[in-house]
Amino acid sequence: MIQPPPHFRVVIDTAAVILGSARVSSVLSTAIVGVALCAFALRHTIGTAGLLAILVSLVVLVAASLAAQWGNIGWRALVPISLMAFTFWAWLTILWSQYQWASLAALSYLLIFTVLGIYIALVRDTIQIVRTFGDVMRFVLVVSVGLEILTGLVFDTSLRALSIAGNLGTTDPIQGLFGARNQLGIIAVIALITFATELRTQSLRRGYAIGSLVLAGAVLVLSQSPLAFGTALIVLAASVALYGLRRVPSGRRRYWQFVLIGFVASVAFISWLSRVSIVASFDASGDLAYRLRVWRQLWSLGETHRLEGWGWIGPWNSDLAPFTAFANFGGRVPDSAHNAYLDVWFQLGLVGFLIFVGLLGLAFVRSWLLASRRRSIVFAWPALVLLVLIVSAFGESSLLIEFGWLTFVVCCVKAARELSWRNALDSKPHPSV
Repeated sequence: MIQPPPHFRVVIDTAAVILGSARVSSVLSTAIVGVALCAFALRHTIGTAGLLAILVSLVVLVAASLAAQWGNIGWRALVPISLMAFTFWAWLTILWSQYQWASLAALSYLLIFTVLGIYIALVRDTIQIVRTFGDVMRFVLVVSVGLEILTGLVFDTSLRALSIAGNLGTTDPIQGLFGARNQLGIIAVIALITFATELRTQSLRRGYAIGSLVLAGAVLVLSQSPLAFGTALIVLAASVALYGLRRVPSGRRRYWQFVLIGFVASVAFISWLSRVSIVASFDASGDLAYRLRVWRQLWSLGETHRLEGWGWIGPWNSDLAPFTAFANFGGRVPDSAHNAYLDVWFQLGLVGFLIFVGLLGLAFVRSWLLASRRRSIVFAWPALVLLVLIVSAFGESSLLIEFGWLTFVVCCVKAARELSWRNALDSKPHPSV
């Protein structure tokens, strides 16, 4: 066997040390979250090709970094089986997709964010992940508010390239770097959870943490997003419940978990009966009427391929059938079903929908149990962030793409690493935070 020259071997070893270092993992994680969070802005400034070039470069660097530190990663608990099952079924739909090339491109795009999310979950501790998300969100929210000030107050104009209407000086909602008020509002809610976690864990100076909370709260209010407001209220209630559970003796905690499940089911039932008044209180009747039209049309078309779905497409393409049926729908061209669950049912059928619901449920239950059992408050972050994604998925499909999917994968894999039957087979100890 031919041995490489000594100097070449030194270069390889040096590269492996650098790529496997904690500093490189930190930089890559920050870059990944930043690109995912700013995907909309990047696509509308440097184009789809530019965004893809950045993502492919990140995947190459991530692969090299993983290879350099593979020995320190417990391989048996890498990816939850439920996540693998969902991904496998999504790829399988290419066989009967009505738009195979579009499905292939969309699934490749989904796979990129899946790989990037898995990388973050494997190489960073939970507190490090919180800090990474916090740093990126602070920057993005500051830039969003800065652009809104420039367009709405200083120059009184719009910034069409980023879909910023310049509404800060009016009573209309702002959009920031995300193109829509609901997206901005959901990001603000996740930012509130992240900044509050930083404050409670004292991982950031108190003044900066409080200032960050004020910033996220102001952005949430200015977004005027009924979906984000409702989600924030649910997260607040869940935080109170989690605070109480963490103080219940471990021997009685299971009993109170069942009491909490019953209470949540009762509230959900009452909320459903009072849905009309709730929607009116959030002044969301117009948005709901539009969504109901989309959902009715979606349900009608979905009956054609009820079991297997039409095939994965991710964000809708109005030039492809059956999405042409939604062209200029109510004066707007929807780029999704505005409901992740219906979107999955339509694209992946009943089989994919059941796998998806099981994936979400298993990930949330694992993260909730961790949050209620572990002493460190940092374990509440994945559970509450997952709750935001699950609840907001009833009004938007952002969970299925880019930042939403990346964040879900990070929380899902992190929870599975801590609560998985495969851990018993793994000799490598896992970090506790």
